[in-house]
Amino acid sequence: MILTTTNNIEGKTIREYCGVVTGEAIVGANIFRDFFAGIRDIVGGRSHAYEKELQRAREIALDEMADAARRRGGEAVVGIDLDYEVVGKGGSMLMVTASGTAVRVR
Repeated sequence: MILTTTNNIEGKTIREYCGVVTGEAIVGANIFRDFFAGIRDIVGGRSHAYEKELQRAREIALDEMADAARRRGGEAVVGIDLDYEVVGKGGSMLMVTASGTAVRVR
């Protein structure tokens, strides 16, 4: 499955549009990781716990979007947009949404 943020795929021709597809992921952050991430952020370090959760959420959202494209008969997804939101009480969860257009190519 080809996934791209561009509206076309170099070397391929879009022969059919299969519709808009999306994938979502909401992941909770562990309270201890939140606490230690806050300490690292205060002293200027990177928060690897948050980076890992963000990467995991993005991969889940993209995988779900690709699965939705396959169900519609798509061979690729173009025009992908990734959105990130902090949700939940006190921003305790991270939501990632991936959306794009499923297409058939030649």
